[in-house]
Amino acid sequence: MPQRVRGAPCLWTKSTRITIYNNGLRLGVLVFTSQPSPPSPSLCNPSIFHSAMGRRPARCYRQIKNKPYPKSRYCRGVPDPKIRIYDVGMKKKGVDEFPFCVHLASWEKENVSSEALEAARIACNKYMTKFAGKDAFHLRVRVHPFHVLRINKMLSCAGADRLQTGMRGAFGKPQGTCARVAIGQVLLSVRCKDNNAQHAEEALRRAKFKFPGRQKIIVSGKWGFTKFARAEYLKYKNEGRIIPDGVNAKLLNWRGSLEGRKPGKALAPPTTA
Repeated sequence: MPQRVRGAPCLWTKSTRITIYNNGLRLGVLVFTSQPSPPSPSLCNPSIFHSAMGRRPARCYRQIKNKPYPKSRYCRGVPDPKIRIYDVGMKKKGVDEFPFCVHLASWEKENVSSEALEAARIACNKYMTKFAGKDAFHLRVRVHPFHVLRINKMLSCAGADRLQTGMRGAFGKPQGTCARVAIGQVLLSVRCKDNNAQHAEEALRRAKFKFPGRQKIIVSGKWGFTKFARAEYLKYKNEGRIIPDGVNAKLLNWRGSLEGRKPGKALAPPTTA
């Protein structure tokens, strides 16, 4: 008799059946059975028979149509965003180390998924590490995926029309997160030295392909991530009015206590009419 092989879904042994007759009378049946072949590793894996549905494409959620819907005590069960790291490279380097800065700005009003942000971060970091060095740049992701996306799952099996209710109670369940981006908003920023400026622009050009819509690469005229122009920063630094503050800098203005002032810097310069 055929035997079922343990571990395989449907794997049978080979057998040969011979019927013996004598003068038209059936005397019996001989069955010759071969040894069972070992089950295939692919057949022993039950996961190949249960394929999970893929995630709904991000192009379905690209347009900004609704109000912001962040994670809260009323919106529970939100999956974690794909991107978990927002600063890559030498993020502890001082403000004087990296004077050059370049931005990748969005040129459309749209939603950018957390998966796209993570893919762009990986692409930019990989190129800069290979051509500029892992100690020669600081990459920062400027947007955060706080907006929650929902999906109203519909059944697709046989007889689904008897089970599901269509658009009755169609408020969906959380599926993922995205960032709401405006026109001109900066997505990625890279600061480095002047000799690695071309590498930084090329890294952001490659990161553009991970985002939907249109983006532009803008070379900043500021000193690093600060708000001061390069000429102003050097001027204030020579005057001793710049206070380094991590990757940024503070300007020592004419307000505050007199104890913190240097000689001759306690009073504001006279105004000219």
